[in-house]
Amino acid sequence: MNARPPLGAVLGTLVGAPLFIGATVLYVPWTLSGWIVRRPFFGWMAWRWIGVAMIAAALPVMLDFLLRFVREGHGTPMPMAPPRRLVVNGTFRFVRNPGYLAALGVMMGQGLLLGSVPVLIYAVGMGAVFHLFVVGYEEPALRRKFGAEYETYRHEVRRWIPRRPRAEYAGRT
Repeated sequence: MNARPPLGAVLGTLVGAPLFIGATVLYVPWTLSGWIVRRPFFGWMAWRWIGVAMIAAALPVMLDFLLRFVREGHGTPMPMAPPRRLVVNGTFRFVRNPGYLAALGVMMGQGLLLGSVPVLIYAVGMGAVFHLFVVGYEEPALRRKFGAEYETYRHEVRRWIPRRPRAEYAGRT
């Protein structure tokens, strides 16, 4: 099997990911808040730092997610050009949907940093949309495409709540 990712996966991710991430994670929160820093929730300044920490923690997860889809999966995060191989390493060892969690972390982090209720409401709404998409489309598609390999992964790794992988599963590379 060729170890080099296909050019289409690289280009698709370089074009598609910034469009999706830019629209959902940056543009909509900007339109809702103007990125104007308002009074912190309940006057507690620590909310801002929690927001900054959430954004900072989410960025490497997002990068790992994108790189693994291209390098290991030989595909893109876009449904029209999904990975050809099941991606189970890196952040995918801890949770099945690290990209969505990272996006939500950035959205919620912006809401806390800016003191913006509309951005936090948007993040909760997007969490519901992501969940419905994962359950209604992605998981059935992965079951059909990868069969038993996906079922094993699904039983070992949680959908939304990260946890340390069990020793017998953690060794996969």
